[in-house]
Amino acid sequence: MRRDSDRLPVNGSLAVQTGDESLAAERCVEIYRLMVRARVLEERMIKMSKSGEAYFWVGGPGEEAFNVCLGLQVKKGQGPQYDYMHFHYRSSAVMLALGMPMLDAVRQMAMTATDPHSMGRNFVGHFAVKEWNVVPVSSVIEVQYTMAPGTALMQKRCEGNGLTIVTGGDAGTAEGDFTSCMIWSARPGNEVPVLMVVTNNQWGISTPLASQHAEHHVVARAESFGIKAETVDGNDPVASWHAIERAMKHCRTRRHPFLLEAMVSRLYGHSSSSGAVRAKDEVDCIAAFEKRLLSKGILDRPATESIVDAAREEAEAAVAQAMKEPRPTVDDVLKHTYAPSEVDAVYPVDYTGLPK
Repeated sequence: MRRDSDRLPVNGSLAVQTGDESLAAERCVEIYRLMVRARVLEERMIKMSKSGEAYFWVGGPGEEAFNVCLGLQVKKGQGPQYDYMHFHYRSSAVMLALGMPMLDAVRQMAMTATDPHSMGRNFVGHFAVKEWNVVPVSSVIEVQYTMAPGTALMQKRCEGNGLTIVTGGDAGTAEGDFTSCMIWSARPGNEVPVLMVVTNNQWGISTPLASQHAEHHVVARAESFGIKAETVDGNDPVASWHAIERAMKHCRTRRHPFLLEAMVSRLYGHSSSSGAVRAKDEVDCIAAFEKRLLSKGILDRPATESIVDAAREEAEAAVAQAMKEPRPTVDDVLKHTYAPSEVDAVYPVDYTGLPK
């Protein structure tokens, strides 16, 4: 009989170690379960894109180790005393770690009117949760980096220890928005608490990093701006957890920026537009972490199978539910998009002629 995956026996005296750093068994199992849920969710949404249940997929399989550790350490809430998050479209594992149900990601994938992030009017992975300070994700590459210093400046003025987290990929750092973030976050005497995260999978759609970047690591660019920086193995949850902890501590206490580069894998290509075919030559962070948990005796094979089975049941239930829910209509086009203003009063706009 399959065990209840939420009641797995865990030996609290055990831990997983990387160098001098370690994570307790309970934390490791929590991270592993979330990593599995994130992967299963992404793989089910890839299937949706290929089966006709949805139209386009983009996500972050291969980034689960780092992104789960990031989500679990966020100071979640609404307002300047809590962390602000400017994500990009590979952040589903962060959102699951924050507490988002699989169903809400699937709703956006299926473009249902019940999608809480965009009412089914945006791509999958374009999250927006006001109650958690998750700023709406933009499809335009790297613009989130120019937004981040704004919320961080407000947080610094309001005091407290809230910080702003902004994430993006390595290819997007070629955009001027990335440099603008470093400039505006590190002005002498006006530094702000921005945690700049670059998940480096060494690809920009189909362009390899080595053909575009002269620097060996993106963090090398931080030195010119006096920004403290670190590169971490993003496929290792133990190393990732402690690197994120150090970076957040720096931002919270010093109220200065930090650049954290996580070296991660890209296991299903850029998106469904490139076929979403499983890469065989990249490190699978889940398989590697599972092997460590098994070797330490923290979990056994029936326990890992139980976690995977539970995640698949949750994903299938989410898809079944989303497929029954309504889609947006033409009447929804202007909802939460335009608001009355003085300009509207002077120059009224007639939207009734929209095509049906």
